[in-house]
Amino acid sequence: MFLDVTDSSFVPPLVYACMGSSRDIAIGPVAVVSLLLGTLLRAEIDPNTSPDEYLRLAFTATFFAGITEAALGFFRLGFLIDFLSHAAVVGFMGGAAITIALQQLKGFLGIKKFTKKTDIISVLESVFKAAHHGWNWQTILIGASFLTFLLTSKIIGKKSKKLFWVPAIAPLISVIVSTFFVYITRADKQGVQIVKHLDQGINPSSFHLIYFTGDNLAKGIRIGVVAGMVALTEAVAIGRTFAAMKDYQIDGNKEMVALGMMNVVGSMSSCYVATGSFSRSAVNFMAGCQTAVSNIIMSIVVLLTLLFLTPLFKYTPNAILAAIIINAVIPLIDIQAAILIFKVDKLDFIACIGAFFGVIFVSVEIGLLIAVSISFAKILLQVTRPRTAVLGNIPRTSVYRNIQQYPEATMVPGVLTIRVDSAIYFSNSNYVRERIQRWLHEEEEKVKAASLPRIQFLIIEMSPVTDIDTSGIHALEDLYKSLQKRDIQLILANPGPLVIGKLHLSHFADMLGQDNIYLTVADAVEACCPKLSNEV
Repeated sequence: MFLDVTDSSFVPPLVYACMGSSRDIAIGPVAVVSLLLGTLLRAEIDPNTSPDEYLRLAFTATFFAGITEAALGFFRLGFLIDFLSHAAVVGFMGGAAITIALQQLKGFLGIKKFTKKTDIISVLESVFKAAHHGWNWQTILIGASFLTFLLTSKIIGKKSKKLFWVPAIAPLISVIVSTFFVYITRADKQGVQIVKHLDQGINPSSFHLIYFTGDNLAKGIRIGVVAGMVALTEAVAIGRTFAAMKDYQIDGNKEMVALGMMNVVGSMSSCYVATGSFSRSAVNFMAGCQTAVSNIIMSIVVLLTLLFLTPLFKYTPNAILAAIIINAVIPLIDIQAAILIFKVDKLDFIACIGAFFGVIFVSVEIGLLIAVSISFAKILLQVTRPRTAVLGNIPRTSVYRNIQQYPEATMVPGVLTIRVDSAIYFSNSNYVRERIQRWLHEEEEKVKAASLPRIQFLIIEMSPVTDIDTSGIHALEDLYKSLQKRDIQLILANPGPLVIGKLHLSHFADMLGQDNIYLTVADAVEACCPKLSNEV
């Protein structure tokens, strides 16, 4: 018995097609997860000396990878995918596209000895080391010719909507023509690498080979959890990428359950960990697939191929497969989106670039980790350092807006109005209090220098404050006591129902006084300075 990638392209896609929510993702074995799983397995068991135990541990790891993924979905932890921001996905997608394209240089150039690493430095080093003796000009000619044909067909399809079928059928034509060409010219004897022999048939059930007891059970669980998390993250990133490109939503929990169940079933049918494949999904996308039925069709085609057609692919050159994949991943590099992200949000651009460089210089896992870490850091920064603004009155209205956004807005003498643009929690309560006090100090300095009436009222506009915890209430109490010592009255404007409820429960509303809580800033200003308000 052997561990065959073709089985992982047959059973898991069928299960996913019935349970998944992505229309574009193509399921199967991928290089990153395969390399990771192989490394973890070889660290425990030598496949050369103990091949049977190695296979059993692989199936065990696959089983628990599926259990891990399904459990995350069952307990509704799909929100975890929200840590992959659009900027992170753009960077990850671009980096993965380049990584995949570089990996295809082995087949495209006819290199026999090629690195198993995925980082750009190792790949380019391997490519240039083989430049003098390892490149095959016939292979390069085949690859370059058909890549040009594929790119040209794509241009034709874009220019004329009536010829949309040209880029869709171009890969199939390329495979048929290149295979026939190699067969009649016997280019394989000139160094052109071909697919060669493919074993026919599918592997039998492997349920009885999974470890449920013994020392290898713990090893299988540990390896499965790691491989499952990496596979899940990659599949979700791919699913979200293509969902965004086609403007539809994927259900994170449903995705996790689907991916988990397909690997559980796969582990029982001689498959190892399968997940969403960037290259196959890109080919799917370029071919114009609209539903997950493409996975069913792929499974049926793989099954028929395994049973009957494998001899026909003996002379298919590896270069044509590389050309098809390179052609498919080129559109995934969205430079315009990256430029727009840079213009709009510099922190988002850092997440984008971090994911991009992490993928191409280290690995896909590291790129995803960087993307998630930067996105998470951005969330923490926004939560712990919320925006605040000084508000002024728009002339001839009762509307109060940010004086930096609306220079024509005027401040009411003796009143300082500040808006807090975030919920007030333990993580930002001290910052909010200190920021308000800093605004007050700066305004008092300006008033004093201009010989204007001193600040008598501090109004906090609380409509953006969606929630508050005990630390936030404590910060308001400290602010209130500090203002009392300076003979300044604290006033709250438009606190939400959840916030006002907590203020009453904590008795802060009683401390502040019910007459110091108003529906709008305009009402508060009118109550504090009726004469000034009427003059405005």
